[in-house]
Amino acid sequence: MLLKAENLSVARGGIAVLEGVSLALASGRALVLRGPNGAGKTTLLRTLAGLQPALKGRIEAEEGTLVYAGHADGIKGALTVRENLSFWASIFAGGDVDAAIDAYALAPLADRPAAALSAGQKRRLGLARLIVARRAVWLLDEPTVSLDREATAMFAAVLRAHLAGGGAAIVATHIELGLDEAETLDVAPFKARAAALDDFDEAFL
Repeated sequence: MLLKAENLSVARGGIAVLEGVSLALASGRALVLRGPNGAGKTTLLRTLAGLQPALKGRIEAEEGTLVYAGHADGIKGALTVRENLSFWASIFAGGDVDAAIDAYALAPLADRPAAALSAGQKRRLGLARLIVARRAVWLLDEPTVSLDREATAMFAAVLRAHLAGGGAAIVATHIELGLDEAETLDVAPFKARAAALDDFDEAFL
């Protein structure tokens, strides 16, 4: 298994939001996280990525195998598209910048400062970072935000190629990506008791 979590409890702002989550992710597989906004999908992804501690449970993954892409695109506005990707390739000792540019049709924008890109173009550039990072497990939080239909199809193709190459991914998304390799995990049944009580209280205020 590339990534395994057992009996995981995660918190937002010190308050438990999900409890008892267990999952296992093998090479070539994807897991799609479902649930309403605020249910804890982002918190779960950030915890799996090691960006915040778990309240309880265990996470197993080899060092250097995970990469997280959240709502921020992680790009530097003063750098060009190519310079941004070259920067991330150097940070990760990573992959082919030209391949990343081609995968997201960024060649006409390669020498344009990132600050001059549209929201959708910035998102494509942010997602292209995953290719140069060369990490086995992608943890993706709403990756298709700001993408049009064509760019969403690009992302789905890149993700399928990543899985076909032995990688894996956990994706929080409301979009149907058409991935036969994907299983679905609805986080709603794992809602923490404290969060459920908060919802009950608000309903009667």
